[in-house]
Amino acid sequence: MKYFKYHAIGNDYIVIHPSEINIPLTTDTIKRICHRNFGVGSDGILFGPLKSDRCDFKLQILNPDGSEAEKSGNGLRIFARYLWDSGLVKSSTQFSIETLGGDVLCNVSKDGKSVTVNMGTVSFESEKIPVTGTPREVLNEEITIDSKTLKYCAATIGNPHCVVLSEEPTEEIARRLGPFIETDTRFPNKINVQFMKVLDRNNIRIEIWERGAGYTLASGSSSTAAAATAFKLGLCDPDITVHMPGGKITLKFTNVFSATMTGPVTRVCEGLMTEEMFK
Repeated sequence: MKYFKYHAIGNDYIVIHPSEINIPLTTDTIKRICHRNFGVGSDGILFGPLKSDRCDFKLQILNPDGSEAEKSGNGLRIFARYLWDSGLVKSSTQFSIETLGGDVLCNVSKDGKSVTVNMGTVSFESEKIPVTGTPREVLNEEITIDSKTLKYCAATIGNPHCVVLSEEPTEEIARRLGPFIETDTRFPNKINVQFMKVLDRNNIRIEIWERGAGYTLASGSSSTAAAATAFKLGLCDPDITVHMPGGKITLKFTNVFSATMTGPVTRVCEGLMTEEMFK
């Protein structure tokens, strides 16, 4: 099975074209491919391009645990770069991609190393995210984890996010508290978690615990949700750079929270998975 591997500031994905599949992509198969000791190793699989009735391309995003993700900002940028590398799209030409979490528009830079994605509109409405309880915008609420009370906001950009306001976000905090927040009963579909510190009017820093993947060096949808939250709370202006352990992504918002994301993509390698790997 042929594959292509890319990373977007440390968030790595394997791209598999549907024509290359010679075994079913079962949960066990996905887990084996993504395993960093027994497989190729990645934060997920991008399966496509698939046929879409409304967009130029369709993408299926698979998490390392075998579940399907609605949307991934880094995954979309990587997939756009793959389409460009494959000659299916041209530089500076806008094209559309269908995902489970909504349709997006993409542009690839002339050298292919930077991709801009119109991520859609961020919503803080509890019914859309979803978050249990009365219908509301989920802003500045409290959650108690491990005897510690945290203030959080929740948002969706096609997939759910919990943005925790933090004085000093660290990997240790993300790894320790992230799993409990991800699976808290108030989030019926589970949730991605970001621990966010506002640096100034145009910069934030986050640490990420990703639903279905765990601790992650970078995330485009997490960056979008966290930056939108900072803008919504009046802590930042509409142009925001998100700093993560893997690198930086820039976000621009309209006054109705439509988000445009720009960030780098790096091609890592391509290769063939052997039948022996799956035995």
